Amino acid sequence: MTLGPSGSNHEFVATRYLKFHGLDDKATIQLVLDFDSAARAVINGDADYLIQVAVHPETTEIVARYRKHLFVVDAFVSGSKDMAIVTRVDVERPTSLALQPATREYVDTTDLQLIPETSTASVAEGLLSGKYESGLTYSSLALDNPSRFRLDEVIGTVDDPWIVYGRERLSKGQVVTWKDSPAGRAYQRELQQTAN
Repeated sequence: MTLGPSGSNHEFVATRYLKFHGLDDKATIQLVLDFDSAARAVINGDADYLIQVAVHPETTEIVARYRKHLFVVDAFVSGSKDMAIVTRVDVERPTSLALQPATREYVDTTDLQLIPETSTASVAEGLLSGKYESGLTYSSLALDNPSRFRLDEVIGTVDDPWIVYGRERLSKGQVVTWKDSPAGRAYQRELQQTAN
């Protein structure tokens, strides 16, 4: 279970995560529009796991509110879809910018009215419907619709931390990490370099 709507970065990353673990043909992704109902669905057994980007504004609330029944069982890093400021071609100079609040610091928003959205996918939907002048969303929206949209600023992919929640506490209060992870190997290289 993860945040929708369909086409969201959460769905994109959850799909990559399942594929990495060889579960892409064995598991289905349920999309929700808020993490509170997703957390309750996992706790109630209506879903097995919840995947949430760690920088989402609701992350602290989910971890704290459900700490006795919903546990962090995994964490990973994943690049996002290519992102950009996408603007309607009929708007010469936008005065507003739709965005998911966690992405606000990706660009300079000075002198822009900010319009918060649930996800970068819902920003794309708002642009497609004509609701927004400009939005921080996927660059593919402009690339797939060049007669309707332009790229005002390319951000590219962003590496985000992701959290996987489940009903069973797996850490048992201990550190859960992977010694031979890319970071673990980098630490060992640095130690070897300083020892030489």
